[in-house]
Amino acid sequence: MAEFMKDETVKVIGIAGSIRQGSFNRMLLSNMFKLLPEWAEKEIVELNAIPVFNQDLEHDQPAEVTMIKEKVRQADLVIFTTPEYNHSMSGVLKNTLDWLSRPPVHNPFSWKVAAIASASTGAVGGARAQEDLRRTLTSLGAIAVPRPEVMIVNADKKFSQDGILTDPIAKNLIAELLDNSLRLALSVKRAQYETLTVFSRA
Repeated sequence: MAEFMKDETVKVIGIAGSIRQGSFNRMLLSNMFKLLPEWAEKEIVELNAIPVFNQDLEHDQPAEVTMIKEKVRQADLVIFTTPEYNHSMSGVLKNTLDWLSRPPVHNPFSWKVAAIASASTGAVGGARAQEDLRRTLTSLGAIAVPRPEVMIVNADKKFSQDGILTDPIAKNLIAELLDNSLRLALSVKRAQYETLTVFSRA
């Protein structure tokens, strides 16, 4: 796992692109969070209360939106899990990203490290949803972790009744993704601190 420095923390936010009970992507996110190191501050945020995006309200956003936006702003790493609906990410997730990214001057994703994983009952595993999500996050200035790609295929056969991921190959890929994500998040955090220090001395 990524090297940890004394008195250093990494804040991790998790967002699942499905709000249904029994969602495989919520199970996936929960399993990923259990693998995070103890020194990581971690929180899964819920999207149930996010209303449909209305640009008329982007300067007077609902409290649920501003709360999540602030959590993302303070995070060093955001972990996304998403199902695939009609060859794209879920509407719930896209709707949330539209809210969080408006107005552009308050977009919290600039230089934010983002890890992406997906679970699907089909044989593609959410690959097309990941492609759309990655493109959207990149357009917002986020740094999407490129490898490895975690796509849980036939997800209805990969979790136990109590929501535990049982696929050993998937577990190894997740561990590698988390390690790469934490390393990148630490690097970006340190670089931003060093840049601020340099400019403050100028």
